Amino acid sequence: MTDDREKTGTFLVTAGDDGSAVLRDVADGQIHTLAENPGFETCEAVEATVEPEQPLEVAWRVVDVVDRWTISVEESSESPTTLERDVAADQAVGELTERERAGTGEIHVLTVPEGETDTAVADVLDDDEGLRSRAARLGVERVVVRSAPGVVSVRYLP
Repeated sequence: MTDDREKTGTFLVTAGDDGSAVLRDVADGQIHTLAENPGFETCEAVEATVEPEQPLEVAWRVVDVVDRWTISVEESSESPTTLERDVAADQAVGELTERERAGTGEIHVLTVPEGETDTAVADVLDDDEGLRSRAARLGVERVVVRSAPGVVSVRYLP
């Protein structure tokens, strides 16, 4: 019988040590502090079921783990693809286009002022948890940021 307090979903491990871990549900943002860490590491994505720890129900425990994977975030020295550059050219500065990749993942293309490309890349990379959360929602393992003057692409890859 399933406990109606159980929660099944995909979680990003935002903090972890030998004693505890903190999971953030990538669908609704809810935070779940685990009473015990079953070996999860920061930056890992976990498909699992959790339930409140008895008797106080202020912490959670893991009931079942279906899958877990590490998500890497990196800046690539490669330029955006021709398609990504074309998308950027067809949109106004400040606009973002999200496209599904052939296969698994997504590509996000942001058009920025040419002189602010490096700043835009730094801003994107500063949102490490946001990048990893989206990657976890998509079920992918890699986030690669590419840029060229006026164009920033974020690739969510298997």
